[in-house]
Amino acid sequence: MKRIDINSDLGESFGCYTLGMDSEVLQHVSSANIACGFHAGDPLVMERTVSHAVKLGTAIGAHPGFPDLMGFGRKNMACSPQEIKAYVQYKIGALQAFASSHGAKLQHVKPHGALYNLAGRDFNVAMAIAQAVSEIDPGLILLGLSGSQLIKAGRQAGLQTASEVFADRNYRSDGSLVPRVEPDAVIQDHEAAIVRTVQMVKEGAVKAVTGEVIPICADSICVHGDNPEAVSFARDIHRALQGEGIEVVPLIKLFL
Repeated sequence: MKRIDINSDLGESFGCYTLGMDSEVLQHVSSANIACGFHAGDPLVMERTVSHAVKLGTAIGAHPGFPDLMGFGRKNMACSPQEIKAYVQYKIGALQAFASSHGAKLQHVKPHGALYNLAGRDFNVAMAIAQAVSEIDPGLILLGLSGSQLIKAGRQAGLQTASEVFADRNYRSDGSLVPRVEPDAVIQDHEAAIVRTVQMVKEGAVKAVTGEVIPICADSICVHGDNPEAVSFARDIHRALQGEGIEVVPLIKLFL
């Protein structure tokens, strides 16, 4: 039986501001990427999200981004590889503390937003992240865009890597995501996105916005938890995969 992970970016509320439907989305995903502060999240939100994930048996991962609260981590910042490495280690350590307090361990690390995109194409940035992860815990899985420099750097650093695909995002012909500032970046048709996601998993390919069919590796599917249809979208993708005989499991079980 083929296996796949479903992940979502969660714990992104901050102070009195609530973002996303974490408690509901957590019921339909197998791995949670929890914001570690700097771009979103705060200590109380982190603790609450970890606690809920542990109760549901959802695997926990750190979701570090640039120190960009104003732009939600989606603005590029002029940071050196040394700074990026330190930022990532700082944030992993913070989430590790909350996981440990609940008797849990981190499963993976997935960069957020602009840092994720930059690491996808810049090997030096990708290696800074991979080294940060490796030095803290070489048993952590590095989750990154399929075919990206982050996957390459993770493997070179001796880490177990997992390739991610996006249920509701369009792709360019080079395998990168269409930037959010462009009108065709996000797929709005719920059913079309589900059909395409199942095809990516089963066929290892996806149609780019240019019409080309490009190869893609799918270990984990990202579903976003910050839009009104997030819960039904996550639920329906989960059901569609199971209907095709594909088992949804946390990342760690893909490598057993």
